[in-house]
Amino acid sequence: MSQSSHPALRSVEVAHFEALLERLTVELASTAHLYDESGAFPHANFQFLHQHGLVALTVPKAFGGGGASLLQARKAISAIAKGEPSTALILVMQYLQHTRLQDSKTWPAHLRTQVAEDAVRNGALINALRVEPDLGTLARGGLPATTAIRTAEGWRISGRKVYSTGSHGLSWLSVWGRSDDADPLVGAWLVPKDSPGVTIIDTWDHLGMRATCSHEVVLDNVLVPLDHAVSVSPWSAPTPELDGEGLLWMSVLLSSVYDAVAQAARDWLVNWLEARTPSNLGAALSSLPRFQETVGHIDTLLFANRSLLDAAAEGHTPAANAAQLKYLVTHNAIRAVELAIEASGNPGLSRHSPLQRYYRDVLCSRVHTPQNDAVLQGIGKAVFVQRQKERT
Repeated sequence: MSQSSHPALRSVEVAHFEALLERLTVELASTAHLYDESGAFPHANFQFLHQHGLVALTVPKAFGGGGASLLQARKAISAIAKGEPSTALILVMQYLQHTRLQDSKTWPAHLRTQVAEDAVRNGALINALRVEPDLGTLARGGLPATTAIRTAEGWRISGRKVYSTGSHGLSWLSVWGRSDDADPLVGAWLVPKDSPGVTIIDTWDHLGMRATCSHEVVLDNVLVPLDHAVSVSPWSAPTPELDGEGLLWMSVLLSSVYDAVAQAARDWLVNWLEARTPSNLGAALSSLPRFQETVGHIDTLLFANRSLLDAAAEGHTPAANAAQLKYLVTHNAIRAVELAIEASGNPGLSRHSPLQRYYRDVLCSRVHTPQNDAVLQGIGKAVFVQRQKERT
């Protein structure tokens, strides 16, 4: 989206962008049930998004990308997720990688340029592969088992990664691993997905978000050049992977996916209540106070979400509150869909209804880092640390 300084031009561009997003929601929703049933990677969706410049939306304009702000990225993710949330989640990972890439002090310039231009020209996707079968998520601490061995010809990388979102559709893998040094380097190695020795094992068969293709990726002695150790630091002196702004982007975009799922559930319920006219009532269910109250409850939860997400996207939320935002928005989204299921009963739980799919998808919000227990424990711990400081 252009950042033209003329207000009239800006308003036209905003209207065009929002009209595009409305069309995307409808287009992606029309085939969402097929991807849920098959679990296949949504190639057609990403071709469509690439045609409209949305795969490279957060790539800087200098490389031909959209140069999007967090607010623009949030709007795009919300519209896409309302149609097909697995597509949106894969795109969240793409946006997070690219929004920080060009500010990196460790990535070689030629690799930053190559990955950015690949996204613009070819719709190429990148994601971080972090979680391992034995260690679990690295957010809980510990050294990865994936090992990069330095040789004369480059790094030789071996390891196994699970829950690798977007696996079959990725062009670039940001593989979290360790070197074999006495004080190992820990961090990300850039691996082209088509490198010899990279194998995808189709292990992802989950209840929800089925088309994310979050399969297992095996790296067997994969060779990459030495400068592909793009973001590593000694284990004895680690550097944080994300700064405060990066954490806020992650919380806003991830939460927007599941808030959009709840919006879709709300719309289904409203339409169903208006259309359902029991013979003994002689009027639509939407005329009954108890269903009006349920819809009011759902809309209030979604109003809270919209307020939290927009405030953060517009720069009004401190990065220190990013984890709390994720906790609140996803909690509200789950509750909103639960209320829709309680109101609709059997029709909502039918496999012919999208509502049961929305419920399965929205529950997946709990698995993303940081998980609820870590969020609440961290906040509570900070309270007591601050109290101790005030006493001294």
